[in-house]
Amino acid sequence: MILRNQVNIMERLAILGGEPVRESPLSYGKQYIDLADVEAVTDTLMSPVLTGGPKITKLEQKLCEVTGAKYVVAVSSGTAALHLAAMAAGFAEGDEVIVSSITFAASANCILYVGAKPVFADIRPDTYNIDPNSIRRLITPRTRGIVAVDFTGQAVELDEIRQICEENHLILIEDAAHAIGTKYKGQPVGSIADMTCFSFHPVKTVTSGEGGAVATNDEALYKRLLRLRSHGITRCRDEMVHPTDAAWYNEQVELGYNYRMTDIQAALLISQLDKLPAFSRRRSEIVAAYDKAFKDMPEIQVQREIPESETTRHLYILRLRPDRLTCDRRQFFDAMKAENICCQVHYLPVYWHSYYESLGYQKGICPNAERYYESVMSIPLYYSLTDEDVEDVITAVKKVVDHYRR
Repeated sequence: MILRNQVNIMERLAILGGEPVRESPLSYGKQYIDLADVEAVTDTLMSPVLTGGPKITKLEQKLCEVTGAKYVVAVSSGTAALHLAAMAAGFAEGDEVIVSSITFAASANCILYVGAKPVFADIRPDTYNIDPNSIRRLITPRTRGIVAVDFTGQAVELDEIRQICEENHLILIEDAAHAIGTKYKGQPVGSIADMTCFSFHPVKTVTSGEGGAVATNDEALYKRLLRLRSHGITRCRDEMVHPTDAAWYNEQVELGYNYRMTDIQAALLISQLDKLPAFSRRRSEIVAAYDKAFKDMPEIQVQREIPESETTRHLYILRLRPDRLTCDRRQFFDAMKAENICCQVHYLPVYWHSYYESLGYQKGICPNAERYYESVMSIPLYYSLTDEDVEDVITAVKKVVDHYRR
């Protein structure tokens, strides 16, 4: 990809009164919806069943094909998926569960939902994923599981983390909210952990509007996940306390939730999954263009990819090197916005949130995560970005770096 030679990189920044790199704002994330998606939703709206119907079954089968998992349970959100996984794992009051520190709050909240205690592991400073060495140091007799987040879409070091789980009899929940389409050593994410949770929010690679799923190879976990998704109610006689063959009878055997996905959402996601290979290829092309543009810039650190991960990237992280720049992250972020390149920050260390502070968590427990947070932002990455859009992003980054270079 060739940058526009007409752009004078020494131009005054837009935030200081210069002309912005582009005329209209470019968002950091955006869904792609085509006519096939619209028709899929419309057909379902005109069908007799809008929820709990055949589209859910078809979607779960399709997700099994994509993830390589034996079983998939579609749910109403990625957060619902994590909550049900924590319940199915049996985490409870008095238990500790180790979780990534750089992630959306839901990865840790799901542990609190079931009364257990989140224990935050530090990240590797180059991949930004959970550090297996940090996990090992945090294991106690009360540890019952690990929630490992495939941050930005890159798979965590699954071989080593699974080994840690086997050695210590722990349940591994993989939070793959960013990682649909990613493979680890050629094996799809979704087929490796005890349970793998996905999100289909609009900024993710494929979307159902809101939605999520839990994938597993364990039949017992699958059956419990199905039950928990629908209030803890079963129609299976083998699961009932008071079984009967009456066709109308169902029985609540435990406390569950209404975490069902509608057939309308399922229809959209089925159509989106047909485009997943194309979405993955385009995201990889954009990542490659960004890497090429930024890898030799001393002011910026590019995220390292482990060779085992064949990544469908959800986020592209720019990590600034403060010793090479005269600005802080806020100044850089605001300068990019003025150039009409909208960025975002992923994420605040979870335990820095005021709610977690109120629970007694303090700063300083994950130094790599804290240093990471102070210097990062996410730049635009999604399927419908044109080559010209990507050029605009690169040009804006170089323009801002040039102005603030030491």
